Amino acid sequence: MASSTASFVNGGSSPSFPSQRLLALAQQLRHYKPPPCSLDEESVTPVVQNPEKFRPKRAAVLICLFEGDAGDLRVILTKRSLTMSTHSGEVSLPGGKAEEGDKDDGDTATREAKEEIGLDPSLVNVVTFLEPFLSKHLLRVVPVIGILNDRKAFKPKPNPAEVDAVFDVPLEMFIKVFLLTPI
Repeated sequence: MASSTASFVNGGSSPSFPSQRLLALAQQLRHYKPPPCSLDEESVTPVVQNPEKFRPKRAAVLICLFEGDAGDLRVILTKRSLTMSTHSGEVSLPGGKAEEGDKDDGDTATREAKEEIGLDPSLVNVVTFLEPFLSKHLLRVVPVIGILNDRKAFKPKPNPAEVDAVFDVPLEMFIKVFLLTPI
């Protein structure tokens, strides 16, 4: 999966898509280049209370898009388990911290989605990475956009230690509520 993901993100051969609409969207997103960011791998950010510099730990979240029955674009979300030490009970995207074996942020996001909700990475075509941001827990988080290539093959299996529920919402609602609402 990782090698085909990398070739598609970098402009290689196109994997199959369930519809022309999703193929066109993937082609447009593939051309997105995030602006230079102060959180890139070479940077260090000063901590106000500590004059020493630090490198934030890396994490990635998966913005997994698919076409609903009515032809609308939808996003997979989770409700985090109430037993989690951070963000318990919150609605979130699947994802988490990078591990040593992860090849890139797409690998991190799809691995975490498999661990959290049972989403097989082979069902997701990673098309681009958005600008990273620094979370309130000082993680460098990269949003990864992927397209679910076989919605019927995805049978959510939430990991009860991490996720209470798996659901989806219209992309338009996701953008309005999650991306346009000030933090």
